[in-house]
Amino acid sequence: MIDRPQAISRVARSFRVHPAVAIEGPRQCGKTTLARMIGGPDAVYFDLESAVAQQKLATPELTLSPLRGLVVIDEVQRMPELFPPLRVLLDRPERPVRFLLTGSASPGLVRGLSETLAGRVGIVDLSGFDLGETGLDSVHRLWLRGGFPRSFLAPDDEASAEWRGAFVRTFLERDLPQLGISIPAATLKRFWTMVAHYHGQVWNAAEFARALGADEKTARRYLDILAGSFVVRVLPPWFENLKKRQVKAPKVYIRDPGLLHSLHRIVTPDDLAGHPKLGASWEGFIIEQLVAMLETPDFYYWATHNGAELDLMVTLRGKRHGFEIKYADAPGPTKSMRVALDDLRLEHLWVIYPGSERYDVDGRITVVPAREMPALAAALR
Repeated sequence: MIDRPQAISRVARSFRVHPAVAIEGPRQCGKTTLARMIGGPDAVYFDLESAVAQQKLATPELTLSPLRGLVVIDEVQRMPELFPPLRVLLDRPERPVRFLLTGSASPGLVRGLSETLAGRVGIVDLSGFDLGETGLDSVHRLWLRGGFPRSFLAPDDEASAEWRGAFVRTFLERDLPQLGISIPAATLKRFWTMVAHYHGQVWNAAEFARALGADEKTARRYLDILAGSFVVRVLPPWFENLKKRQVKAPKVYIRDPGLLHSLHRIVTPDDLAGHPKLGASWEGFIIEQLVAMLETPDFYYWATHNGAELDLMVTLRGKRHGFEIKYADAPGPTKSMRVALDDLRLEHLWVIYPGSERYDVDGRITVVPAREMPALAAALR
């Protein structure tokens, strides 16, 4: 069991202002375990993957109205018809009960959550383990295996890869159809693998559509499904009036590095070290770690058609911070970094790399080892 104090704190803060909180994240990322950590033995649990729980909630107002304290409803996307009665219960003036919901699909895929419970439920995003949870010396293991608990904690790399392979198959053949998505599993697997090959690149709907033999609308729909299921990251671009031609299409990433490596058939550290996607894999891994640890929805990448680029820009306490991610022994300053500092008016630019020494390049650029990201994120939040 690995403690997740930061996630527990986010849920507690959300409960201060909402009568219900939804923990969202991909399947098998630890949402149920986190809910049980929070609820303890006194909470009432309904696991909607159980036919018995579904039968109990067939009459939700009769079942839920008498309850008090914390009620946990696991995998709530499986019964979207629960949302209207939940709204009624949450609007009771006495509010004798709080609801902790978990779900493996975003509000965009589960319409009732965004439309029926708007303003009544706080959203807490949960991914797999981050470096602050697994320990500072686990960077390379976490990068290779990814953050899904069973993958990270597997006895060896081969067992981890086997679990991830089974996850991909189950996700496509069982989990997505349960959301009412009727696209053939083989088609979505092909599209997902294409995204893995474009990992870290700018989204080009026309190119994906040609490869699929479909139109751009279909390609975008497939991307939305995988993003809404938390397995793909669509990183939006930042652009403003700089009198420069800026890139306005998003980048795409496989969110979990372990799943990326499975889609590329990477199993061991040696496989990863010799793979052409090594640098892109490191970039996506660090971006996901930073997004999880910085706890801000304001994150973007930035690029111009003249070649200047910034891997990640976030706004924290009203100030812009930039992050460059380099898989190098001793990265130094580049012209692109200085352009980003000046054009975007960054407070500071941080270069994250896999080494062990922290050093300043100048007053506004600092190179930081990946193992120091938890401390850096805590200082910036």
